[in-house]
Amino acid sequence: MATFRAIVIEKAEAGQTIALTAFDEANLTEGDVTVRVEWSTVNYKDGLALTGESPVVRRFPMIPGIDFAGTVEASAHADWKASDKVILNGWGLGETHLGAYAQKARVKGDWLVRLPATMSARDAMAIGTAGYTAMLAVMALERHGLTPASGPLVVTGAAGGVGSVAVALLAKLGYQVTASTGRPEEADYLKRLGAAEIIERKELAGPVRPLAKERWAGGIDAVGSTTLANVLSMTRYRGAVAACGLAGGMDLPASVAPFILRGVSLLGIDSVYRPRADREAAWRRLEFDLDRAKLMEMISEIGLAEVPEAGRLIVEGRVRGRIVVKIG
Repeated sequence: MATFRAIVIEKAEAGQTIALTAFDEANLTEGDVTVRVEWSTVNYKDGLALTGESPVVRRFPMIPGIDFAGTVEASAHADWKASDKVILNGWGLGETHLGAYAQKARVKGDWLVRLPATMSARDAMAIGTAGYTAMLAVMALERHGLTPASGPLVVTGAAGGVGSVAVALLAKLGYQVTASTGRPEEADYLKRLGAAEIIERKELAGPVRPLAKERWAGGIDAVGSTTLANVLSMTRYRGAVAACGLAGGMDLPASVAPFILRGVSLLGIDSVYRPRADREAAWRRLEFDLDRAKLMEMISEIGLAEVPEAGRLIVEGRVRGRIVVKIG
């Protein structure tokens, strides 16, 4: 049987081992579409899987990587045929289903989305799950009724993948964006993406008051914990915050005060199991609402062999923007 290059995580007594190796195609997990993977990316969740910092991987051996872009090689699914260009984000890829850090993947056709006509596979993975999640968050704020006229929005973890795309999207859509970051040296980068104001993470890291001074009409939070609690306490009457990350922790040391006294809404953003219609809508928006030049400003490129180190760096908070992984 044919083999291909893949990063494989194995369970070990001391935790896990990880290696770039030859993988037998016969051992791919079930699915009705086989894809030649061309590009992937490194998201924060990938970093957790690669380092073992969190129990993201649920079965072993596992090929990590939660999203890819590539070309269909074979299909038994009615929606897809050989040569179709496709994207996959989530659906347990790299967690329970063999993932993206490999030259080949076998997946369910219902999980795939067509690559937008004006995007390359590399463009799509420059966006990746982080950018797709940012778009879902923007759409949720819009559904809540927020517009640029509502007032400024805050983006936390702004120099990371979700944050970088969120800043660029909101700026292009006309919002005044406050970017919160623990890396003040990235202020110029964030301003180039469209941030009107930069604040240091420590402004949102202190003790949480039930209600603080109203500062923003809403925001997109990729941090969680005390940061999210402080953002909620500072959100204006009838504002909304879209929560999509936990880089600062899974806890939420907040009170009910913002919700019952200011009518603030907390909008949960799940990207893993979103229905296909939501995914297609998000990718259509990303095709036109994300400045491609700003996207190129965010990215660095690596090969498969460099993925484990990139996973370590992203968990340590040392990655700016987006990493694209050339698989071929």
